[in-house]
Amino acid sequence: MRIADIMSEHVITIDALDPADYAFDVMKEREIHHLAVTERGRLVGVVSERDLGGPRGSAVRREKRVLDLMSRHVATVTPRTTVREAANKMRNQNIGSLLVANGDKLCGIVTVSDLLDLIGRGATKPTANSVDRARARPAKSWGYPRK
Repeated sequence: MRIADIMSEHVITIDALDPADYAFDVMKEREIHHLAVTERGRLVGVVSERDLGGPRGSAVRREKRVLDLMSRHVATVTPRTTVREAANKMRNQNIGSLLVANGDKLCGIVTVSDLLDLIGRGATKPTANSVDRARARPAKSWGYPRK
């Protein structure tokens, strides 16, 4: 089974200069735990709910920008990466998400939750559609509108 079979294609991005509180609000509203971070349209990092201090982390976020709390190390895989390879990469690097890139185009995100959902529902053999999805053009990156 390939990452293309389980990844989320709609990657929500946030600007590195946005307030950290704003990033946390985006996560709460969208019910997600990771955001891709961009600077002048270029991917520069990833920020997690944990990086932002979680629900009780207002002191961590106070007067900080996303840039101050994000991880600059962006772990990536391709849509054709196997689920097993991706899971091992997440475990070895102790991270909760991998951004999915097809060449230099961001086309998805896969998280620990996606892997747990797969285990919970039971893995099935890849379909012909999964091969097509792995070769598909990258999905549009969905930025979040500024307040």
